[in-house]
Amino acid sequence: MNNMFCFQCQETSRNQGCTVMGVCGKNDEVSNLQDVLIFVVKGVALYSNKLRQNNKIYENVNEYLYRALFSTITNANFDGEEIKEYIYEGIKLRKFLAKELENTKILIDSKFEGSRLATFEFDESCDLVDLAHEIGVLRTENEDIRSLREIILYGLKGLSAYGFHALNLKFESNEIFDFFEKALIATEDNDLSAEKLTNLVFETGKFGVDVMALLDRANNSAFGTPEMTKVNIGVGKNPGILISGHDLKDIKELLEQTEGTGIDVYTHSEMLPAHYYPELKKYKHLVGNYGNAWYHQTTEFETFNGPVVFTTNCLVPPKKNATYNDRIFTLNATGLPGWKKLKTDENGKIDFSEVIELAKKCKSPTEIESGTITGGFAHGQVFALADKIVEAVKSGAIKKFIVMSGCDARQTTRKYYAEFAKKLPKDVVILTSGCAKFRYNKLNLGDIDGIPRVLDAGQCNDSYSWAVVALKLKEIFNANDINDLPIEFNIAWYEQKAVIVLLALLYLGIKNIHIGPTLPAFISKNVASLLNEQFGLTGITTVDNDLQIFFS
Repeated sequence: MNNMFCFQCQETSRNQGCTVMGVCGKNDEVSNLQDVLIFVVKGVALYSNKLRQNNKIYENVNEYLYRALFSTITNANFDGEEIKEYIYEGIKLRKFLAKELENTKILIDSKFEGSRLATFEFDESCDLVDLAHEIGVLRTENEDIRSLREIILYGLKGLSAYGFHALNLKFESNEIFDFFEKALIATEDNDLSAEKLTNLVFETGKFGVDVMALLDRANNSAFGTPEMTKVNIGVGKNPGILISGHDLKDIKELLEQTEGTGIDVYTHSEMLPAHYYPELKKYKHLVGNYGNAWYHQTTEFETFNGPVVFTTNCLVPPKKNATYNDRIFTLNATGLPGWKKLKTDENGKIDFSEVIELAKKCKSPTEIESGTITGGFAHGQVFALADKIVEAVKSGAIKKFIVMSGCDARQTTRKYYAEFAKKLPKDVVILTSGCAKFRYNKLNLGDIDGIPRVLDAGQCNDSYSWAVVALKLKEIFNANDINDLPIEFNIAWYEQKAVIVLLALLYLGIKNIHIGPTLPAFISKNVASLLNEQFGLTGITTVDNDLQIFFS
């Protein structure tokens, strides 16, 4: 019997599954506890959704479901004790909801009444390995049913991340919550056929579009419309705080609390797009971006010298000789044993005073590069340049766009994306978002009639911008189909937010997407064949071969 089983990320062992320890760094205890937590989350959804159908909605339950599932995303939470707290919190919520149902004489579906999903208990005496095998991934014997269930679940993990960010900004949707809960329950419904699960996969994509649109509205309402911005990648002389992850509300609070303290704030990895928002870039002590994609942090945190705040996932467990452990702070769904956890008060505010006082005692960052990079090309900014872009397409100056959004990661095979970008014809513009951009956003690929050849929309959720742009171009050029446009998709993936983005693109009808460096291990051969037949979804090959496919 395996100590654990996890195959949710692109780096999974042998592209089959991690069975001893996760390539991400999580141990078997944490992996098995996450399986338990996911099962508990589904149990909470079972009761919450029945109450929701009767107009009884509990905001603390909504927040818990998003936060708890978010904590199981790759590289989010490595703290077994914290995950246990989530489990106990979920069981307590489930019992509360069950009592509410009882008081209103509402019954859950008979197929789940008295089931383990509805009555699950957990204590320290549980054998985690046995328990994870009973309620985890491999309990579903049929490979195709398992594949479809996991695609849905991983899409929901991505949805929970984006939903959590929107919720932090007071933007929520009862329709999205309703689907979220129903889909969680459906992954435990043995009566659902492969056909019905396939339909649910694509419906998950529909709500992927909806949640990214919701977060887009939330971010734009709170921080303004992203605009073209040159971002400094060097350093100043003041002590600094480095903020990583994805949550823009958190960096806003940090900027407010550090103003006038003599502390500079730097973004890291997926927080780079904070510089594009008017309400964030107005802070003069937001001085630049430090470093590159998330997996470089074990070296970049050493040279940064000051405290680091993680708002969301993309943690890497430190090396044994790391010197920065006592200056790392985590927030929200993130955690790692030994790293300090910042809490939010009853109003959702974070107290950064401990981080600020530590920063004052630290050296200024060591410079690791210099210069600037340009970004801020979300759909609002692209529409502002629409006339110029359309004219460049009509004149033939721009022959094609290629969407190279997604994730970066450690594997050496990912050098493919830098090489691919370098070899692109000079009349092709790269549309990017997510940390995949760090493979090519510093290559100085030039511009076309003043339009940069790398247009960075922002974070992974800002892949939504490229769908909006594609639909607008379809309208402008009076195309019959979105796939008739001169836009290709060559997407890099790593974790579950990339799954919801992919499902969203498929829901919008976008075909012939290439994904890499590998196809997901959780997609069975039959499901992969289905996606290829219906959508032309395929994996990457070599740079030269793929260039021939895209531009022949």
